[in-house]
Amino acid sequence: MGKGQSLLHRLTASAENLDAAELREEIKQHSCVPMQELRRGTCVQVVGRLRAVVYTPSETVPTLEAELFDGTDSLDLVWLGRRRIAGVEPGRRVVARGRVGEHNGRKVIYNPWYELLPPGA
Repeated sequence: MGKGQSLLHRLTASAENLDAAELREEIKQHSCVPMQELRRGTCVQVVGRLRAVVYTPSETVPTLEAELFDGTDSLDLVWLGRRRIAGVEPGRRVVARGRVGEHNGRKVIYNPWYELLPPGA
């Protein structure tokens, strides 16, 4: 794509498409696996932006669930026994590591190691 075509693309693309393209670039920068390529049972490192964070109270084990999107697909990060984690909020960029599982037909990593990325970096 030439310089003029690139500018035209950026001017006509939706904000959601531009954000997804930016997130896909971070996959390479952080040496991560694109979420669309994740397979159950593999240990991976992923990067993306948190779309939603939900606390689910329970009599047995409360959970904090966050949907992480990387521009290709999304997965759920689930912390068991946690009500809140400082900085884990919608819009925040995160690098996470763990073993990919599946819950209710969605990809999930339980109790991931994570790093909150600085805003705007």
